[in-house]
Amino acid sequence: MHYPGKNELAGKLRKHLGAAKVQWAKLTNNEPLVSEGRREMLAGLVEERYAVATDEAAREVKSFFAKSGAS
Repeated sequence: MHYPGKNELAGKLRKHLGAAKVQWAKLTNNEPLVSEGRREMLAGLVEERYAVATDEAAREVKSFFAKSGAS
Protein backbone atom coordinates (compact mmCIF):
# COMPACT_ATOMS: atom_id res chain seq x y z
CA MET A 1 0.00 0.00 0.00
CA HIS A 2 1.35 3.42 -0.98
CA TYR A 3 1.04 6.21 1.57
CA PRO A 4 1.63 9.62 0.02
CA GLY A 5 4.29 11.80 1.56
CA LYS A 6 3.89 15.36 2.77
CA ASN A 7 5.19 16.89 -0.48
CA GLU A 8 2.97 14.68 -2.60
CA LEU A 9 -0.14 15.71 -0.63
CA ALA A 10 0.87 19.37 -0.71
CA GLY A 11 1.36 19.10 -4.47
CA LYS A 12 -2.09 17.60 -4.97
CA LEU A 13 -3.65 20.38 -2.91
CA ARG A 14 -1.73 23.07 -4.78
CA LYS A 15 -2.70 21.55 -8.12
CA HIS A 16 -6.40 21.58 -7.18
CA LEU A 17 -6.22 25.12 -5.82
CA GLY A 18 -4.60 26.23 -9.07
CA ALA A 19 -7.39 24.57 -11.06
CA ALA A 20 -10.01 26.33 -8.94
CA LYS A 21 -8.25 29.64 -9.49
CA VAL A 22 -8.26 29.07 -13.26
CA GLN A 23 -11.99 28.32 -13.28
CA TRP A 24 -12.80 31.34 -11.11
CA ALA A 25 -10.69 33.59 -13.32
CA LYS A 26 -12.52 32.35 -16.41
CA LEU A 27 -15.82 33.32 -14.77
CA THR A 28 -14.54 36.79 -13.94
CA ASN A 29 -12.61 37.21 -17.23
CA ASN A 30 -9.40 37.84 -15.30
CA GLU A 31 -6.52 36.70 -17.53
CA PRO A 32 -3.69 37.38 -15.03
CA LEU A 33 -5.49 35.14 -12.52
CA VAL A 34 -5.83 32.39 -15.15
CA SER A 35 -2.09 32.54 -15.77
CA GLU A 36 -1.31 32.47 -12.06
CA GLY A 37 -3.62 29.49 -11.57
CA ARG A 38 -1.98 27.56 -14.37
CA ARG A 39 1.46 28.18 -12.91
CA GLU A 40 0.22 26.96 -9.53
CA MET A 41 -1.23 23.84 -11.14
CA LEU A 42 2.10 23.12 -12.82
CA ALA A 43 4.05 23.72 -9.61
CA GLY A 44 1.64 21.42 -7.76
CA LEU A 45 2.15 18.72 -10.36
CA VAL A 46 5.95 19.03 -10.09
CA GLU A 47 5.69 18.92 -6.30
CA GLU A 48 3.41 15.87 -6.39
CA ARG A 49 5.25 13.85 -9.03
CA TYR A 50 8.79 14.48 -7.86
CA ALA A 51 8.07 14.81 -4.12
CA VAL A 52 9.93 18.10 -3.84
CA ALA A 53 9.25 20.97 -1.46
CA THR A 54 6.82 23.72 -2.43
CA ASP A 55 9.58 26.33 -2.78
CA GLU A 56 11.67 24.07 -4.99
CA ALA A 57 8.70 23.29 -7.25
CA ALA A 58 7.92 27.01 -7.59
CA ARG A 59 11.58 27.73 -8.48
CA GLU A 60 11.56 24.99 -11.12
CA VAL A 61 8.41 26.39 -12.75
CA LYS A 62 9.76 29.95 -12.63
CA SER A 63 13.04 28.79 -14.15
CA PHE A 64 11.22 26.90 -16.90
CA PHE A 65 9.19 29.94 -17.91
CA ALA A 66 12.26 32.20 -17.74
CA LYS A 67 14.18 29.89 -20.08
CA SER A 68 11.27 29.59 -22.49
CA GLY A 69 10.76 33.35 -22.68
CA ALA A 70 7.22 33.19 -21.31
CA SER A 71 6.22 35.76 -18.73
